[in-house]
Amino acid sequence: MSKVKSYLSLIKFSHTIFAMPFALIGFFIGMVEYTSIVPGGHKKIFPPQFDWNALGIKFLLVILCMIFARSAAMAFNRYLDRSFDAKNPRTAIREIPAGVIKANSVLWFTIINCLFFIASTFFINKLCFYLSPVALLVVLGYSYTKRFTPLCHLVLGLGLSLAPMGAYLAVTGVFSFLPVLFSLAVLFWVSGFDIIYALQDEEFDKENKLYSVPAWLGKTKALRISELLHVLSAAAIVYAGFYGNFGWLYWAGTVVFLSMLVYQHIIVKPNDLKRVNLVFITANGVASVVFAIFVIADLFFGS
Repeated sequence: MSKVKSYLSLIKFSHTIFAMPFALIGFFIGMVEYTSIVPGGHKKIFPPQFDWNALGIKFLLVILCMIFARSAAMAFNRYLDRSFDAKNPRTAIREIPAGVIKANSVLWFTIINCLFFIASTFFINKLCFYLSPVALLVVLGYSYTKRFTPLCHLVLGLGLSLAPMGAYLAVTGVFSFLPVLFSLAVLFWVSGFDIIYALQDEEFDKENKLYSVPAWLGKTKALRISELLHVLSAAAIVYAGFYGNFGWLYWAGTVVFLSMLVYQHIIVKPNDLKRVNLVFITANGVASVVFAIFVIADLFFGS
């Protein structure tokens, strides 16, 4: 149990709360057929032809894909950054620099999760299987980006943004514009709050020639960039609501999501980073979970 807890801590399993709710949104949207009734408007119809047993298995496979891909990405990030983590007082307590888990064990853990991820996609459908290496390239490739570009936050956002689109593809096997809107919302949302999180390491990144928006532009301008990204995320959420012809439950969830975006920019200031972790975990966790609950409820019970 001690070793299991160490690995759960290594991959920050609790942070699954960010992308998983959006994967569920993509999955349940995939269960709904959208029939155009007016330009830019859609009518929600539940298709009766679904094999519900097969759908349940597919749901489980989507959850497994999320777990395996995220575990691989986090473990690889810890493996690749182990020398930097050892130098940084904030991260020196992490499992590899602290000697709790050996670096080679983490690398093997990454490889095993990648294989499990690909295997899971094989049992979903051909499209997801063919795209699985692309997904791994994005989520693993992020770990290198801080070494050469301050746009690393956007790459992280891109990795998590695959969740709603990927889950939708698992159900339907085809691309659609609505889940793309949710993917864009995740892209800008995650990028924005990752910049806030990176404020803590501005000086360390500069000293070690690592790239981030705070190290590049300073704390004040970095927060402005974060605000812009969150405005774009909000725009994608609002547009998705109109495009998908959602009801009041969706808009109630949107109010909560947007409130959490505003809240984190109110409590984090360039000269006051004491509540960054509150923003990172609590505010964004509430935003994703509550929003997903309302969106899914609207799909099933909305008018």
